[in-house]
Amino acid sequence: MRPNTGFYAREINEIVQATEQMGERLHPSYEEIRTALDEKKMADFDQSHLSEIHELFKEGTQFYKLNLEKISLLKPPAKVMGNHKSFQKAYIEYVAGCQEMTDSLLPQVNEEAFDAAEKKQDAATDTIYKSIQKITNLLLK
Repeated sequence: MRPNTGFYAREINEIVQATEQMGERLHPSYEEIRTALDEKKMADFDQSHLSEIHELFKEGTQFYKLNLEKISLLKPPAKVMGNHKSFQKAYIEYVAGCQEMTDSLLPQVNEEAFDAAEKKQDAATDTIYKSIQKITNLLLK
């Protein structure tokens, strides 16, 4: 049975939109920590607020893991198979970076681990968007 191209395209679109929405929800908290690290004010950061951010990041990472499960269950059309695999691999890296960033927050922020996780997420995000762009172009042909 051939994969349903319309279903695949809709699912990928929903996953990408949901990922972006969660990212927008998490970004202000990320910015708080990034700013505190950059300004060397992490010692002044409220510990209970840091715990709240940790919980929020944990929730976001769990959400991304569920998206990753959806990605692994999709049946891509043959013409996008390679790009789908690139997308999936990059999403795995993105989720790993999110987990590493979450883990870097407690018991206190590990700046080195936070920075490494940030770089991992940025690289994965670039690959995700390049793969999605290629998938979209191929599906529209």
